[in-house]
Amino acid sequence: MKKILLGSFLMIIAVFASGQTDWHRVTGQWLGMLNLGMAKLNIGLIVSDSSGTLKATLLSPDQGAMNIRVDSALFANNTLKVVSKEISAVFEGKINDRNDSLIGYFSQGRKFPLLLGRVEKIPGLTRPQEPQRPYTYLEEEVTFMNEKAGIALSGTLTLPSSGSNFAAVVLVTGSGPQNRDEELLGHKPFLVIADYLTRNGIAVLRYDDRGTAKSKGVFATATSADFADDAEAAMNFLKTDTRIDSKNIGIIGHSEGGLIAQMIAARNREVAFIVTLAGPGLKGEDLLLLQSELIARADSIPENEIAANTKINKKLYKIARVEKDDKKATEKMRKLIDDYWKTLSQESIKSNHLEKKTLIQSVYQVITPWFRYFIAYNPSAALKKIYCPVLALNGSKDLQVPSSQNLNAIERNLKKAGNSNYTIKEFAGLNHLFQHCATGSPSEYLHIEETFSPEVLDFMTQWIKTFNAGK
Repeated sequence: MKKILLGSFLMIIAVFASGQTDWHRVTGQWLGMLNLGMAKLNIGLIVSDSSGTLKATLLSPDQGAMNIRVDSALFANNTLKVVSKEISAVFEGKINDRNDSLIGYFSQGRKFPLLLGRVEKIPGLTRPQEPQRPYTYLEEEVTFMNEKAGIALSGTLTLPSSGSNFAAVVLVTGSGPQNRDEELLGHKPFLVIADYLTRNGIAVLRYDDRGTAKSKGVFATATSADFADDAEAAMNFLKTDTRIDSKNIGIIGHSEGGLIAQMIAARNREVAFIVTLAGPGLKGEDLLLLQSELIARADSIPENEIAANTKINKKLYKIARVEKDDKKATEKMRKLIDDYWKTLSQESIKSNHLEKKTLIQSVYQVITPWFRYFIAYNPSAALKKIYCPVLALNGSKDLQVPSSQNLNAIERNLKKAGNSNYTIKEFAGLNHLFQHCATGSPSEYLHIEETFSPEVLDFMTQWIKTFNAGK
């Protein structure tokens, strides 16, 4: 659900002036692998000497961030230190006698060992499914209003180049601030999905989350209910387009977006159909606890540490559910972490690169409006009120929204609604992003070239085209 990234990388180069005379030792291109536990990231560094100024640029090729702002760069006593305030990160490494490696630490909340080696070229990303312009269909930049919230949302509408009265879908992203392409880890799933559907005669509207990219509003204080209002506003916007069949507009949601699709379909009978791509069927708290256990196990975390992590998470979630006052909740959670920290051995702290301040920072995530809402929300209430056609898809190796548990819950509650017009399907060997994978761990997402399974694209498209929604 929540994506585990290094941060939102901004693309600006900054400089730091100094009087060093041996900068040639560190100028050039450097590349190393940062092991975050749940994920591994290639980290690049470009250092240059121009007109008496040492310049540096950080890069995260796996995340598609190739020009990250560095606010200061200093080389002294055989040690290079670069600081990026934009992503709250510091790299400090000592150069060897051959001037071909920098060994040190990358710090961003937690401290991670990082070895950078000198390279001739820093590789970019290979994403073979991304479509390239010119497209064979129409592409329009659009803006629409969520009147309830009083905010303007920006997106892209794609339509087949010929014909009329098109079936249409609204794409709804997963959790976390995302742009209209649902861009993460160098992948653009919604760009790939929109391209495929539109080439097959279906109009698609995808949009930037509120407070993200070109959309207005504030993301930080919004909950799933607010995001549902945004998605419903997108659907209402499509109804005003005369090229679109207003009675055949559906919603496709990925991850939390699948939950949002359910919420809208339960209250709005004009939704022609919904597709949930790894959408939750379990209560939020239960889902997050299960997710955490499965990912940790896939990453070979010892069972005793998994059990300890689950125990403290349950306590944190309970405080978030019961204590409504943010200040009191924070105090209780910080005490809980203080007590937990005392139980940790120095060996465990060192081997897991733990920092107490990082654990404390997690408290402020747990008391956000979104998190409080999500852990308390149970999709069953909405699913029992859905009567439109439903397509629920998942991958067998999804560790974030585990397939069998969530698909079973979705089907069970649709039956309670008396809805027989649904299709539930698990695709073997696919992860949460619908990529073919080895284990399903989020640590693999970065390094898989495939963005979205072709067989899922085809299955979803044929379902939309053949079931005659709204007819």
